[in-house]
Amino acid sequence: MTATKQNNTVKGFNVTRLLLILGLAVLLCGEGYSGYQLHTLSKQQEQIKSDYSDINNITLGLFSVTQWQDKITGIVNHQVKHFTLTPKQKKDLQVEVQQILLALINKAEGLLNKKPTSLGGKIKKLAVKTFVNTDTIKAQVPAFAKKIIAKIDNPKNKSKLSNLAMSKFDEAKQSGYLDSTITANDSVRNIMFKKYQVSSSEELNKKLTASLNSIRAQTYNYSFGMLGCIVAVLMLWWIFRKRVELHAALFIMSLLFAFILLAVGLTASMVEVDARVSSLDFVLLGEHVVFKNQVLFFQSKSILDVVEVLIKQPAVDSIGVGILILAFSILFPIMKLSSTGIHLLSKRKLAENKVIKYFAFQSGKWSMADVIVIAILMTYIGLNGLLERQLASLNIKSDALTIITTNNTALQPGYIIFISFVLFGLVLSTILKAITPYDSH
Repeated sequence: MTATKQNNTVKGFNVTRLLLILGLAVLLCGEGYSGYQLHTLSKQQEQIKSDYSDINNITLGLFSVTQWQDKITGIVNHQVKHFTLTPKQKKDLQVEVQQILLALINKAEGLLNKKPTSLGGKIKKLAVKTFVNTDTIKAQVPAFAKKIIAKIDNPKNKSKLSNLAMSKFDEAKQSGYLDSTITANDSVRNIMFKKYQVSSSEELNKKLTASLNSIRAQTYNYSFGMLGCIVAVLMLWWIFRKRVELHAALFIMSLLFAFILLAVGLTASMVEVDARVSSLDFVLLGEHVVFKNQVLFFQSKSILDVVEVLIKQPAVDSIGVGILILAFSILFPIMKLSSTGIHLLSKRKLAENKVIKYFAFQSGKWSMADVIVIAILMTYIGLNGLLERQLASLNIKSDALTIITTNNTALQPGYIIFISFVLFGLVLSTILKAITPYDSH
């Protein structure tokens, strides 16, 4: 009877362990899927924001010859074509024209009244006095002036004047520097238009902004999904804290959860630096010239990206820093997680191996994962404050000029996941010391 009860108890333990493993496997798949989606969306977001910063870079906007040429051309063209004279201005201008015409007639009359010195001059003077009545011409001056003003205000003539003004801008396009600059800028825009299947910068910005908003919401949803899986694992530890026979399986599965957190935390973007002039507005020839979303600087990096950048630098000190970050913030955590699993599952001889015990219980003080978390946070706080102050000094608000800057620097979901890994790793270290059947010192 006793043997039967023992068999039933063993079977019960096995069923419970199997159900626990299956339940954790489902959770692990959920965390893995969320992590994969978060990693993919993080790379998509980085690429889209990079494209957004390229197409809205200040070199293609505020510092672009093409943009200035288009804006000034439009203003001049509009000013000339839509130039109108008020009744008072027409009256004043007509008086001015009349005075000019009368002055010309008086000048001509004075020349004619001079005594000619030659026979030909006397004949010309006689002919003019005979056939030209200056008083009659002077009487017609107001009508002449009125016709001249009407000609100036004629839409066809204003169009010709506009074309003449625009021809001066066309001449500027002929210089080699402008040609090469415009060609390079157009090439960048055409590539972006083709990539996102749009036909204008406005349409492209609208599409990119909508994509980024959607991706941002999804990344945080998947981040919370991963954290929810970790919370569920910790709850299971609390529920089964007295079920010693389940601890080994629960711990090994917990290590797999930690590995996924580490992988996503290392590869997903952690911090994003984005400084821009959101609006620059000034008045030129009575019309507003506006530049929107002029990106000054953009960078988005994960920990692995930082390591890669440092190692590829020619300077020895940069390479050294990259190797240190790689060793103490990436390789050490991996070795620590692996060693804890080996220590718990192996026989005493291997479990108490000095190297295994060192990485399982003592390597934490050499791991810089927690230091990296704090360093990134402090860097973000310092850099964010610096950018805020520097950009604020560019803000100008007046009747003639308005400049509004924006600092979009922000921590990304990858940072949240990496913090979660560090905290979860500390919890697992504490649990391992409590459940290990071997010496932990």
